[in-house]
Amino acid sequence: MLNGKSTCITGATRGIGLECANLFAENGSNLILLARNLESLNEIKKDLESKYSISVIVRSCDVKDETRIVEVFKELRKNKTPIDCLINNAGIMIDSTLQMTVRKNFDDVYLTNVYGSVLCAQQASKFMIRKRSGSIVNLSSIIGTNGNLGQTIYGSSKAAIIGFTKSLSKELAALNIRVNALAPGFIDTEMTRGMDEKFFKKNFDSIGMRRLGTPTDVAKVALFLASDLSEYVTGQIIGVDGGMII
Repeated sequence: MLNGKSTCITGATRGIGLECANLFAENGSNLILLARNLESLNEIKKDLESKYSISVIVRSCDVKDETRIVEVFKELRKNKTPIDCLINNAGIMIDSTLQMTVRKNFDDVYLTNVYGSVLCAQQASKFMIRKRSGSIVNLSSIIGTNGNLGQTIYGSSKAAIIGFTKSLSKELAALNIRVNALAPGFIDTEMTRGMDEKFFKKNFDSIGMRRLGTPTDVAKVALFLASDLSEYVTGQIIGVDGGMII
């Protein structure tokens, strides 16, 4: 589905980002993988290049660091590396009620989830504008669409991604660049495994399909949005939640 294309994925060493890397590689996409842990990135690069006939570029990059983001994308432009799709996956979740939230948590969540996504989209879209084609897929959350007790800051950061997605899709539509967002529900990742048992059960019991979602469930929808199958889809927020919210 992605033969000849090149996809940049942030937060690519685990969870949804890693599954996107595997699924996109399987479907023929060359990859640019960004994350903080270069050692893990190099192991993933070796594995994917041995399994599939693709090239994988890896770079250590904390999306909270604007200088590093600009540096990485500048290097990619200098080397004439194409970017056909951006998966804005890097994100963190820090739970607390508003009254218990400290400034550092607020800064960490917004710098990673919001500013990191905005800055990476700003840089990656330059590659797409030149070709008048491309796809940007942002990772929001069901908490961004519907809110949740004890997740005020995280939820508001993911709601910001929805507003960003809708506005950017209007800016870039005339250039044939699509911008969409995924709103995963309760997905089996390190984030959810660390939840309080009662909170976990409450969320699980609300899932209509009676199973946790997997990173693969999310990656498959990201693949659709990255491919030409979705060439007339932009500005959409697609829930991947197993009927958690209907």
